[in-house]
Amino acid sequence: MIGQSNFIGKGWRKTISRMSGLALFGLLASQAWAQDIAAVTDVAQVASDAAASETPIDHATTVWMLISTGLVLMMIPGLAMFYGGLVRTKNVVGTMMHSFAAMAIIGVIWAVCGYAMTFGTTHLVVNDIGGIIGWDWDKFMLMGVDSNIMPDCNIPELVFAMFQGKFAIITPALIAGAFAERVRFRGYCVFIALWSLCIYNPLAHWIWGGGFLTGRAIDFAGGTVIHISAGVAGLVAAIYLGPRRGYPKTAMHPNNLVMTLMGAGFLWVGWFGFNAGSSVSSGLVTAQALAMTQIAAATGALVWMIIEGWQLKKATSLGFVSGMLAGLVAITPAAGAVHPVGAMALGLLGAMICYLAVILKSKLGYDDTLDVFGIHGVAGIVGALCLTFFMRDIPEHGIATQFWYQLEGVFVSAAYSGVVTWILLVIVDKTLGLKLGDHGEMAGMDHDQHGEHGYGLLNLN
Repeated sequence: MIGQSNFIGKGWRKTISRMSGLALFGLLASQAWAQDIAAVTDVAQVASDAAASETPIDHATTVWMLISTGLVLMMIPGLAMFYGGLVRTKNVVGTMMHSFAAMAIIGVIWAVCGYAMTFGTTHLVVNDIGGIIGWDWDKFMLMGVDSNIMPDCNIPELVFAMFQGKFAIITPALIAGAFAERVRFRGYCVFIALWSLCIYNPLAHWIWGGGFLTGRAIDFAGGTVIHISAGVAGLVAAIYLGPRRGYPKTAMHPNNLVMTLMGAGFLWVGWFGFNAGSSVSSGLVTAQALAMTQIAAATGALVWMIIEGWQLKKATSLGFVSGMLAGLVAITPAAGAVHPVGAMALGLLGAMICYLAVILKSKLGYDDTLDVFGIHGVAGIVGALCLTFFMRDIPEHGIATQFWYQLEGVFVSAAYSGVVTWILLVIVDKTLGLKLGDHGEMAGMDHDQHGEHGYGLLNLN
């Protein structure tokens, strides 16, 4: 019994000893674990504090602006298809190259100095007029923009710069439709480079970049900056260069209306980024601008079809896309400012007045090949002025004063673009040459300027 008792006692002592060791080990391990958790928590807190000290990125708005940038870029090859289908077979490549060349030329200019000239925070101020041109060395070559977050909308400034750059590209590309089929490619390239530097950048600064019209004339997405300036420039260029050889006696039919319709479809889709993206947000104003764009485009297309059905007893595909464009252009300055009823009214007015403008062109005799002024210029003026009467929120200074501001914006854009465009045309034409000669027009731009044929055909009609 005594031996057995001693044996049990020794067993308990070993068990208690082992348990005590395990308990001590567990205590030490739990303390180490707690210290590790505390260390991880401290690191996370430091990271959180560091993030909070920087401007947070609004990911929803950033994603939408990236999409909008892509949509507006898509409009440029869409414009190339739209214009390319409307000219004769021998000019299709040359016409489409006008749009694609703008993507390269203006794309570089915008990165080097265009963004700095338009949205630079240092303004060249002339007397009491206000800001004439912007500049900011931090924005030169986009060097100071590379890692900057815009505080007003919390998106990377590079995204905003690239979005605005697409507007700068498409504007001179629009002008090319006015003198399609009769311009030298080299002269065209120099002309649009000068036009961007001397006309587009200052105009965009005046309206959007803190210049003397900023906060006065409402231009949500480019009615004055883009469409009126391009439309007037196109009219001036068409008059300066004169009509195409054989115009208007010789019939000049579109080579591919199917391609024109496809290009128009790309333009309609891309316009959602054009207008809704100009809200630089992802919220209510974005939705309003997108909806107004759709309503005005549909109204313009429908009204043009009705007019043609009444006048011609048939609706044409070219008429449909013309009405669609008239509605889109008319709503562009007003997309964030009007109700749906206003969008319908602007689409209606844009289509009706542009229809009359296109008819008037033939009576006046100038050769605006693809109706750049008749659609973009006229509808831009209609939208910029008439938005005053359909505004969602009436400004404190009243409708009459706002109409005066709108008239001011239209007049300044049209007059400045018209005068400086004429000067640039003279300079380029007298130095490099701008208008094709008779031989070049007969051969076509594709062969004469590019040594190519759009469809691999020798048909020069």
